[in-house]
Amino acid sequence: FDRQVLVWAFAVGLPGALAAAALLVAGDFSGRVVATVLAVVGVGWMALALALRRRVVYPLYTLANLLEALRLGDTSLRARRGGRDDALGQVLAEVNALRDTLREQRLGEREATVLLSRVVDEIDAAVFAFDGEDRLRLANRAGERLLDRSADRLLGRSAAELGLGELLSGPPHRVVARSFAGGGGRWDLRRSIFRQEGRPHRLVVLTDLSRTLREEERQTWKRLIRVLGHELNNSLAPIKSMAATLAGLLARRPRPDDWQEDMAQGLDVISNRAESLARFLAAYSRLARLPAPRRTDVRISRIVERVAALERRLPLRLAAGPEVIVSADPDQLEQLLINLVKNAVEAASETGGGVEVGWRYVLDGVEVWVRDEGPGISNVDNLFVPFYTTKEGGSGIGLVLSRQIAEAHGGELTLENAAGGGCEARLRLPLGD
Repeated sequence: FDRQVLVWAFAVGLPGALAAAALLVAGDFSGRVVATVLAVVGVGWMALALALRRRVVYPLYTLANLLEALRLGDTSLRARRGGRDDALGQVLAEVNALRDTLREQRLGEREATVLLSRVVDEIDAAVFAFDGEDRLRLANRAGERLLDRSADRLLGRSAAELGLGELLSGPPHRVVARSFAGGGGRWDLRRSIFRQEGRPHRLVVLTDLSRTLREEERQTWKRLIRVLGHELNNSLAPIKSMAATLAGLLARRPRPDDWQEDMAQGLDVISNRAESLARFLAAYSRLARLPAPRRTDVRISRIVERVAALERRLPLRLAAGPEVIVSADPDQLEQLLINLVKNAVEAASETGGGVEVGWRYVLDGVEVWVRDEGPGISNVDNLFVPFYTTKEGGSGIGLVLSRQIAEAHGGELTLENAAGGGCEARLRLPLGD
């Protein structure tokens, strides 16, 4: 390009030089004058050509240096000529604008990288990244603690050397029981693939489940003991009191005339409380032994219509939806809807309102809803607490059992107060294949 510019610069001056030479030769000039003039013209011609070449080429060198600096990540350089009064000025102005944009982007990327690095280091889960040759390229602080080594002693080593080889094979999401140098227990393993510089890497995240499971187990035992203790006290306290009363009655001399009647009433109280305790234990046993659903293709319309036909206390309004087929246990699904309808009818009876049942398509599934015009839910937090009930004679397991049935089918059961009053129960189920 440099030579082409120089050649064209000489070519531009060639006609004028030839014309000057022809005039000098044709004129009445001495040879010395002709030679002097031609020398001056030639020197001036060459100087102007070289100056033109420099004028064209040097800004391109400057532009190349700026672009090379940007390519290497150096955004400290800036073109001095940044005006937009000519073509070169516009090019340099755009290069300066590109430099400013890249500087802001790289600053943002650097800040985001630092933030991500801090977050990865601070989380409790152990994070490892392996390259295509299964060599460790990244480990956060939790990973260092888990392997009981610093990062400089871990990076570059193979997964087999670190004892992590089995984590790179098998299902990408599973629970594993493993012991490491820094501790053992049960771990939630999640593995995924990402690309860096076009090459695949594998990301492994290990989350310690032992502490969470132990805490959840403690909370479960606390709830169980609280419920059992409450129910046992409700039954054993009157039994103990009545037994003491009857023992005192038998010890009295002489006994009162109606002692046999008092004895029969006392024994009846003891029997009733014992039966209540037996029912409680039977209900708890039923709640703990819910069988796995035996799935078959079920038409939602038939289940809802059959449940609505079973209710005789109050006529239900049926809001029929599209024909939907789900894979479910029809007996368990029917029991779930019976519980929801029963609760809705009892709530609506308190206010003289009605009950509406229907179904509709939702994202990736179907939703069956039961809406009543009752007083609404007074304590939402205790809805699914086992054996909690506000109804006289209620067992407190209906909603808990219903939610277990919904979750066993891969669905979800929710209850909330409706906007216009009353309560709405929503059962979401995935569609059948």
